[in-house]
Formats: sequence, structure tokens, C-alpha cells
Amino acid sequence: MNSINPQDSTIELSIIVLSYNTQKITVDCLLSIYRSLGQIKLSFEVIVADNGSTDGSLKALYQLQKKLTNFVIIDNKKNLGFSRANNLAASISRGQYLLFLNSDVIVLDEAISKLLSFAKKSQDAHFFGGKLLNQDRSAQASCGPFFTLPVVFAFLFLKGDYYGLTRYSPNSVKKVDWVSGACILTKKPYFEKCLGFDEKIFMYMEEIDLLYRAKQLGFTSCFYPEAHFVHLGSASSSQRTYPILQVYKGYLYFYHKHQWPISIFLLRLMLQFKARVAIIIGQLTKNQYLIQTYEKAYQIATMA
Repeated sequence: MNSINPQDSTIELSIIVLSYNTQKITVDCLLSIYRSLGQIKLSFEVIVADNGSTDGSLKALYQLQKKLTNFVIIDNKKNLGFSRANNLAASISRGQYLLFLNSDVIVLDEAISKLLSFAKKSQDAHFFGGKLLNQDRSAQASCGPFFTLPVVFAFLFLKGDYYGLTRYSPNSVKKVDWVSGACILTKKPYFEKCLGFDEKIFMYMEEIDLLYRAKQLGFTSCFYPEAHFVHLGSASSSQRTYPILQVYKGYLYFYHKHQWPISIFLLRLMLQFKARVAIIIGQLTKNQYLIQTYEKAYQIATMA
């Protein structure tokens, strides 16, 4: 991945936010960024890539641009997906560091500068994530181990997130395999060396794939709990079915890309079994959502 524009040594940080039919949420996110950095001596730019929104987001962004400094808008005309749009924004960025933030994130206090300061001092980590919080300020699981077969099993059948087996939110600095794509900070050269996000992944698992490849290159990821961000979650997904199907596709794509055939076979068996169980439960409880969603999920796991 090559930069279109050379890095500007005077800009320390480029903050990249994607916008897709989340007008108010995106504006709230952007305002929270500028509030967070208002009293901080930090040279930065904010790049917003709109993925073909039809809810008036683009108009709102241009109105906001008149009031804010160092504010760049990319009008993608259509939905390029998470990976491609982020890569495009990164390619025109001028900062030494890149901060990828979801549009449904609200920056609390001086979270951005805290995360950046920690990253600058760190000598043995390369990708960083802050502590994500739910709207009620409770901790949101936002880092974890790579999705090996045991981890996938725990996620599908053992409520792995609930018991902290698959995702968690530490209260102290911790080296982890991955941090949530809702908030990732890294140096631009590290991101470019990893070739950015995989553009074949339209949505979900992008950060897992990126940080897996980063680890193969000798880069490490670190969770920093002193930088707090509220993450609303799934703001651009209008229904629950779509995320589930994308997770299925994401698992399968990741395994086809990085794992051995036997692991792919076992993954498919687990995904199929999970779908069958959910369909049976849906039939017993007359829950059409479960039936319809997991019939589609089963097809994905069977055809992959």
C-alpha cells in the first residue's frame, strides 16, 4: 500500500473516521474528537470517508467542515466497505500516526492524547487500542486472543465473551493478539508495511486479519486501559442478521487465508453445528428470526 501524499512531518496524528448513514452519530463522534483535542498541543488532521450515505450525512459533514480546522472529507459515492475506505483514507493521510475510529465512538476526556502518548513511549508494541465502554460506562470487551479453533468453540458454544475466554477488557496494560477495530492506533509505516486492511473483507474480522499479519511481521498489539472511548456498537447495521452472517463469512475467510485444510474443515463443522442448534431452538420457540438467520448461516458454512 503506497501513500498518495507524502507524510507531513508537522502533523503527528491523522484520525480516520468512516461515515455510512449514521449522520448524527458521526457528527457526535467528530465533535467529541475536537473536544478531546481542544486544549492539547497536538498537530492533527481528521479524515472522514463517507461511503455513499443517503441520509444527509455528507451535507452535514460539509457544514461541519466550515467550522472545524484540519478537516478532510472523502466522498466515496458508494459503499466501499470498511477495509477499502480506511485504506483510501490512510493513503492520503499526512500524519506520522494513524488512529482509526468507528463513527459510533465518543471520545472521553483526553483519551486520544493519552493513547498517543502511551504509544510514543512504548518500545515493544506497535498497534494500540484504548478501553471501550458501553453507553452506561460499563466495560466493553474489546481485545482478545486470535480465533484458534478452541477460541472459536468457546465463542460459539461456551459464552466465551461472557466468561472472558474470547474477548475481554483488562484494567491494566496488556499485550494482546488483537484490539478492536473501533479504535486502533499505529504508526503509518507499520500500517503500510502490513499492506493495510484486506479489502476482500467487506465488514467484520478486518482488524483480526490485520493484526494477525502484523504479528507475523514481528509487530505486537497492546491494550491501554487509561484511554476511554464510548462505543455504541453496530451503528451502521440495521439488523442483527447481517452481523451474524458477516461473522460467519469472516471466520471462513480468515481460515481459508491463514489456516490448514484440516482446521478449515473443523471450523465448518462447528459453524454448521451452531447453526443447526439455533435452527432447532428457533423451531421449538417459534422464533422466525433464529430460523431464518441461521438457515442462511448454515448455507454459508456449507458452501464455503
